[in-house]
Amino acid sequence: MVNYNTGINIFMNIAGGKWKCLILFFLSQKSVRTKEFYELIPGITQKVLTDQLKQLERDGLVRRELFKEVPPKVEYSLTDLGKSFVPVLNTMCEWGNNYAFIKGIEKDQQIYCDTFFSSQNEKKL
Repeated sequence: MVNYNTGINIFMNIAGGKWKCLILFFLSQKSVRTKEFYELIPGITQKVLTDQLKQLERDGLVRRELFKEVPPKVEYSLTDLGKSFVPVLNTMCEWGNNYAFIKGIEKDQQIYCDTFFSSQNEKKL
């Protein structure tokens, strides 16, 4: 298999996988503590969450901040580079919500990455 160093391959290496975009989505809303991720993403395991966060941190999209208190508190947030990914998340959210509407797919909840897309979709529907 030939590996192509193209934009889409680079994108998939950084943001591909089952949970990375969802992790980035929640971080686009606010800083998140490790424990909160388990409430936000019920199906994720500790190992997978840890691995995905480490990869996103290594790739420069996520910042990990350790607070020196007892018990230790760790909080994750988007870096400036990570914030530049938010428009991609917005587009993905809009596309997914529109697809679900067109196909009649029931969703647990309507998720919008920001109010701009929320108001646009309300006009469409």
